[in-house]
Amino acid sequence: MKQFVVIGLGRFGGSIAKTLSELGHEVMAIDQDEQKVQDFLPIVTQTIQADATDEKLLLDLGVRNVDNAIVSIGDDIQASILATLILKDIGVPHVTVKAISELHQKVLEKIGADKVIHPERDMGIRVAHHLISKNILDHIEISSKYSIVEVVATEKVFGKSLAALDVRAKYHCNVIAIRSKDNKMNITPAADEKIQPGDVFIVIGRNEDIHAFEKKIGE
Repeated sequence: MKQFVVIGLGRFGGSIAKTLSELGHEVMAIDQDEQKVQDFLPIVTQTIQADATDEKLLLDLGVRNVDNAIVSIGDDIQASILATLILKDIGVPHVTVKAISELHQKVLEKIGADKVIHPERDMGIRVAHHLISKNILDHIEISSKYSIVEVVATEKVFGKSLAALDVRAKYHCNVIAIRSKDNKMNITPAADEKIQPGDVFIVIGRNEDIHAFEKKIGE
C-alpha cells in the first residue's frame, strides 16, 4: 500500500483520488473548496480544506512522507507551479502535475516535476484517432512519434497467423498483445497465433507505421 496526496479535486484530480482509494491506497485529498472536501470525505483516507501553496501547512500535514503527490489545480497556473515547487523542495519523491498548456509544462519540468500530463490534450488526441478510423479503439501517445494503439482485427486477417501477417518486417511495428472478444488478454502472442473474429491487436510503434498497418488490414 502506498501513500498519495492529491491536490485539487476537480474532475481529473477527483477521479485519481477515487481510483487510488478503491485500489487500496492511502489518499490525502486537499482542496480549497469546502463542498469538494465534504464530497470526498467518505471516499478517501483524509480530506483537508486548505491552500496547497502554504508550505508550513503541508509540512504539518506530513505531506513530505507520501510516496507520490498529484497536483491537479484547475486554471490557477501560479498555484500549480508554487505547489509543485514546494512539494519537491520538502522532499516528496515523485510529483505528477496536470498542465494546461505547453508553456505550463515547460515551467513545471524546469522546477522539477517528475511527470507532467495533459489530460484534455491527450483525450483530444485519442478521440481524433478514433474518429478518423473505425478500426482504432484506443490510442495512447508515448511520445510525439510513438504510440500504443488498439486496432480491431478485420475480416481480411481472420484465420491468418501473426507469422503470416509479418507485422514487424512489413510495417515496422510490433503486436505486443491480442485481446479476444471475451476480453482475455494474450501477452506476447506466439507467431503461429491465428487471428479470430473479435480480436483486437495491441500495437506499439511509430505513428506512421501503425497507421500504415491499420490502413492495410482495413482495405
